[in-house]
Amino acid sequence: MQAIQSKQVIIARDILTKIKYGQYRPGSYLPSENQLTELYGTSRETIRKALNELNTMGMIQKIKGKGSIVLDLQRYTFPISGITSFKELNRSQEMHATTRILHNKQGTVPEYFVNRGVSRKQKVIYLERLREVDGQAVVVDKDYLLTPPLNEIPTAAAKDSLYSYLEDQLGYEISYATKEITVEKPDEGLAHQLQLAANEMVVVVRSMTYLADTTLIQLTESYHRPDKFKFVDFARRKKI
Repeated sequence: MQAIQSKQVIIARDILTKIKYGQYRPGSYLPSENQLTELYGTSRETIRKALNELNTMGMIQKIKGKGSIVLDLQRYTFPISGITSFKELNRSQEMHATTRILHNKQGTVPEYFVNRGVSRKQKVIYLERLREVDGQAVVVDKDYLLTPPLNEIPTAAAKDSLYSYLEDQLGYEISYATKEITVEKPDEGLAHQLQLAANEMVVVVRSMTYLADTTLIQLTESYHRPDKFKFVDFARRKKI
């Protein structure tokens, strides 16, 4: 069952779409909260929550007494600190990407994660997916889903959205992840998959994803063509 989206999320997504298509350009101000309230036929509180969503994402900056200014937005960027599925990025950034399932079978834990405390004996489901944009391979995702708690990943769920399956169908609460980003020389097979030229490097994002109860559920090695995607983070200062 799909989760029902709140009105504030729907409004935030609509404003984001308008930003992407240039209706609200970088450096300009969004309509006032009163104008947005009238435009969307909702309460001012809902509008404020929608704007807070965009503010947290780094799409806008709220300036006291002036309103919300649109920040410069780069296409096809992957957030470093957040936990976002490829389907969510594909939809929000309108990449029109497709996914091909290369492997969905029992596997073994990669050495990288063994060196970070995951048992070599841990059983995992190995899920390998190729992401393509405009017919060109741009990302190879290699996921290792721990069993237990998981027993299998339906192919349809793997092709559509792994996180949607985990959260909406199985009821798991994905909470946090640790990530490491490196630039490495790919092996011959990976270079062929991503159609890389000789001696071209790949950007590798390795992550360990946990549930709200701190249970480790997913290990990921994600390989990206460096000429197609930019990795960015948006940070807001918090005093400690």
